[in-house]
Amino acid sequence: MPLSRCGRNAARPPEVDARVNDERSIPLSLLDLAPIAAGQSARESFAASVLLAQTGEKAGYRRVWYAEHHSMATIASSAPAVLIAHIAAHTSTIRLGAGGVMLPNHAPLTIAEQFGTLAELYPDRIDLGLGRAPGSDRTTMQALRRDASASDTFAQDVRELQGYLSGESLIEGVRAVPGAGTNVPLYVLGSSLFGAQLAAAFGLPFAFASHFAPDLLVEAAAWYRSGFTPSAQLSAPYMMAAVNVIAADTDEDARVQHRAAVRHRVRMMVARGPQAVTYSDGQIDAFLTTPQGARLADMMRYTAVGAPGEVREYLREFARHAQADELITAHASLDLDARLRSVRLTADALQPVAAA
Repeated sequence: MPLSRCGRNAARPPEVDARVNDERSIPLSLLDLAPIAAGQSARESFAASVLLAQTGEKAGYRRVWYAEHHSMATIASSAPAVLIAHIAAHTSTIRLGAGGVMLPNHAPLTIAEQFGTLAELYPDRIDLGLGRAPGSDRTTMQALRRDASASDTFAQDVRELQGYLSGESLIEGVRAVPGAGTNVPLYVLGSSLFGAQLAAAFGLPFAFASHFAPDLLVEAAAWYRSGFTPSAQLSAPYMMAAVNVIAADTDEDARVQHRAAVRHRVRMMVARGPQAVTYSDGQIDAFLTTPQGARLADMMRYTAVGAPGEVREYLREFARHAQADELITAHASLDLDARLRSVRLTADALQPVAAA
């Protein structure tokens, strides 16, 4: 399953070394959107997230991240800090974090206190990934009391947050308690060149959302690596790339699951709104033949689909393509048992990766 070229709308990136990653040195991690299946409650979704994290921990994954989304009927991860605390109480060693907190939705002090609390409760296990998107639509953004221009101060907000967590507050007389001195590691999340450039300038790890926004992956990686400035947190660039995975015992089973996952993703995109319409599989398949449908399906361009051998080869090639130091895998199977199976099969197939 070859990888396609991307970045057709970007400026030409700086040149970077054409290195080939040693796949044995690339850790695997998990992205969990805490999906709410049809007929399922949020409580059942959280129970599934516990199982996913426990499975990942046993299989050797490095971390599990949860993304902040709001007002989405199929996603339960609207409060990442609360969910992380719950998962941490049911696991022992795997790192847990936000992938990410949409910082413009919050005061940096509030996030410092939340993740400082987590860091005190679960030392050396907490990550904090930061994004600048709303994680919602415009109406929901207003309900969050977020100003439309909030993302304009993202860089300053990251600096303010860093100050709180390091114990060197930029705001005189204000201290994060808990939070100060915990030095919770920060990660910049993005799907554009902005995030790459900010992460490089601040000397932070960069995680690219290529599991749903594939176009600028290669360019962003190049900009990040070429512009990286060492910091107190990080001495050299650390690039993380997200990729969808559907691993199954047979190629045919994986392809069937993949088709269902694509339909589900497209259905979510076209059926939003107060008058949401239910579309049949046949209607979605017909829509996928249109240019608009093809564009939505292309959001999952980077997806490893197949039996373990096929998935292993795809992920190795993807890691080289993305110049990635770590892969964040989003297991897209709709059925929980199939999703857990995918997590195990992927780890087994890339055992040197998972054990790194």
